[in-house]
Amino acid sequence: MIIPTLGERIDLLKLSLESIISQQPRPDIVLVCPLKNTAIVNMAKKLKIVMLEDPGSLTAAINTGIAYAKDKYDFIGWMGDDDLLSPNSLQTSVAALDNHPRATVAFGYCDYIDDDGHKIFTSMAGDLAPWIMTWGPDLVPLPGSLIRRSSLDKAGEYDVSLKYAMDLDMFLRLRKLGPFVNTKTVLASFRWHPTSTTVANRTGSLEEAAAVKRKYLPKYLRPFAPIWEVPVGIATRLAAHRVTSLARKKQQ
Repeated sequence: MIIPTLGERIDLLKLSLESIISQQPRPDIVLVCPLKNTAIVNMAKKLKIVMLEDPGSLTAAINTGIAYAKDKYDFIGWMGDDDLLSPNSLQTSVAALDNHPRATVAFGYCDYIDDDGHKIFTSMAGDLAPWIMTWGPDLVPLPGSLIRRSSLDKAGEYDVSLKYAMDLDMFLRLRKLGPFVNTKTVLASFRWHPTSTTVANRTGSLEEAAAVKRKYLPKYLRPFAPIWEVPVGIATRLAAHRVTSLARKKQQ
């Protein structure tokens, strides 16, 4: 498991790492972080976690972790430094990929939680989620998803020109290589708060995601993409507003 972090939320990072360490068997963790941050370095040493120097951007940090790990492991995953894996998450996703040899990615449901860890709601991605993300909202949660390393080798590196939709771009590439398998269990928790990259930059995130999806459409469909991009964008904004409202109610 790869965790890119700047170490700005050390308490949440610790919770994230503990959720990974508690998996059975314990997976190896690669922390890509500023090595001058002594708080992270000391914590990582105590937890016996591999550390790599932060290259300067989130996407480059993901690639750095993968470059270190890809020749050593059959499965690779990454998540934000404030996300959490559910108990038995990796055991479930590894079993799903073992049972479906053609599958490139295993994914599942995802709890949305607030700053204090209280559940807001559960996103229950259906079997059609990998198809819907080709034109509509990306309903395949990144937290808890696990990628077959051999498929990642074929797909190539994450696109460092992308700031928000690098995971969507990779998912769309992986979908062309093989099916996704839905575990239909809660594999992780995504922390919804104002400093989350996609939450705080909703407009930029939507615009970048639309451009990524357009790139993978057949050429004859690309001119018509705005027809569904507008309602998808409106629906996504309304959904985000609803989640934020629920999160605020939880904190009252």
